[in-house]
Amino acid sequence: MKKVAIIMGSDSDLPVVEKAINTLAEYGVPYEVHVFSAHRTPVQAKEFSSSARKNGFGAIIAAAGMAAHLAGAIAANTTLPVIGIPVKSKYLDGIDALLSTVQMPTGIPVATVAIDGAANAALLSIQMLAIEDASLAQKLDDARRAGEEKVLAKNAEVEAKYNH
Repeated sequence: MKKVAIIMGSDSDLPVVEKAINTLAEYGVPYEVHVFSAHRTPVQAKEFSSSARKNGFGAIIAAAGMAAHLAGAIAANTTLPVIGIPVKSKYLDGIDALLSTVQMPTGIPVATVAIDGAANAALLSIQMLAIEDASLAQKLDDARRAGEEKVLAKNAEVEAKYNH
């Protein structure tokens, strides 16, 4: 199975990124976690992303706040799918990171999830890997069914309480 790389621009992003780590672990997807900055360690970020495919990765998740150029810098150096997580900051509530991550030029796509949406970033990377992995696809189907059952159980509770 291909690995998923999780790269964050700063270790201060770790509380957000841990949701992606936990989701990948829950699905049994191998991963590596790194701290590379688009601005402070551009050489290392480029070296990692340009060799990611040959190193067994199938997708890269990149989390950054504020200027949030990390996902774009990673995507510029690989043709692997890159999923950006805009991280909320204390100044602009993550809107700056969202816009920096989602507004990529033609030819350098970055899939972007919600601000602090690390679990969805992991799930999207799992869906990408599941294109060629039937066991992952089954785990995703099972999780969707479990989510459906949970909502329907809550619906039954609400209906029983309020619909007479």
